[in-house]
Amino acid sequence: MKPITVLLAEDHQIVREGFRALLEHEGDIKVVGEAENGREAVQLTRKLRPAVVVMDIAMPLLNGMEATRQIRKDFPATKVLVLSAHSDEAYVEKVMALGASGFLLKQTSSHVLAKAIREVQSGKTYYTPPVSGQARDRSLDPGGTGKPASKANRLSSREVEVLQLIAEGKPNKQVAAELGVSFKTVDKHRQHLMAKLNIHDIAGLTRYAIAEGIIAGEVRIRIT
Repeated sequence: MKPITVLLAEDHQIVREGFRALLEHEGDIKVVGEAENGREAVQLTRKLRPAVVVMDIAMPLLNGMEATRQIRKDFPATKVLVLSAHSDEAYVEKVMALGASGFLLKQTSSHVLAKAIREVQSGKTYYTPPVSGQARDRSLDPGGTGKPASKANRLSSREVEVLQLIAEGKPNKQVAAELGVSFKTVDKHRQHLMAKLNIHDIAGLTRYAIAEGIIAGEVRIRIT
């Protein structure tokens, strides 16, 4: 049997090296690449076409949630297994609605990680405790919650990228360089973001990005 090919997406090198070392002991799993941010994860998925991407959420330049959305849209044969330090139901539901096939807490053991990779590669879903059955059921049927869709779900992929870079404190000129577009294009995206979200300052965009999990923050602010 061919080994299950895996791409590791995690911004901390020591964590990636640890995962690789653990998975190398599994005879049926092969790590074919490593990405240190979400944008690189999308690019390497396009190049390597791994069976499974093990995806951290809090990454620079492009977060794991948006990377998951892009990978599942453009490469539906690739499964995404999300890693996070957060286990609240709303957070799990949001991630799974983007197309992830599994959700693991970062405290999980190597045995559980390997098991989850095998499960999602076979077409199943996998959740580690203490993710509840209620959250699991709702994440598989995101339209059945009766809750309004998150504003972030109405943003385009490029708008999410611009929002993250702005919230990370990068000026328009640097955002333009990161994305390979003009300064004017970035300014237009920022204007559209503010209009869509009804937020009219950088501080507000940053709070919103933290609340939506687009960037990491010490305090998660719930915006309704």
